[in-house]
Amino acid sequence: MQKFISHSPEDTEKIGENLGQTINNGCVIAFRGGLGMGKTCFTRGLAKGLGANDDVTSPTFALINEYLSGRIPLYHFDMYRVSGWEDLYSTGFFDYIENGGVIAAEWSENIENALPDNTIYVTINKIDDNTREIIITER
Repeated sequence: MQKFISHSPEDTEKIGENLGQTINNGCVIAFRGGLGMGKTCFTRGLAKGLGANDDVTSPTFALINEYLSGRIPLYHFDMYRVSGWEDLYSTGFFDYIENGGVIAAEWSENIENALPDNTIYVTINKIDDNTREIIITER
């Protein structure tokens, strides 16, 4: 387990970038944390750490955003509206796992039973308006 304190969106992005520089193909990152905690900001850094130069945005309305310009493709999922296996299959989640790349899944609590054993969990807790505690664990 690694624990970080972020005092700004830039700090959160840097923590994500550092993780992105160390992860390999086939990695699944499961975010935990409420609305506005910095999950997309962390993913922006993750993409940067993977060498991507894409404009990273929230996948809220698209369900998935693909960033293919880095050393490993990054697939950014929003699982907020996923409420069962049928919904999960319709996102293509399992196809993306089989095809490789890095998966970053927001609202991963909704797909807990589908996450692989070696998933990296990124939990973001709000301390105050600008400060976040970021905990990274692998299971």
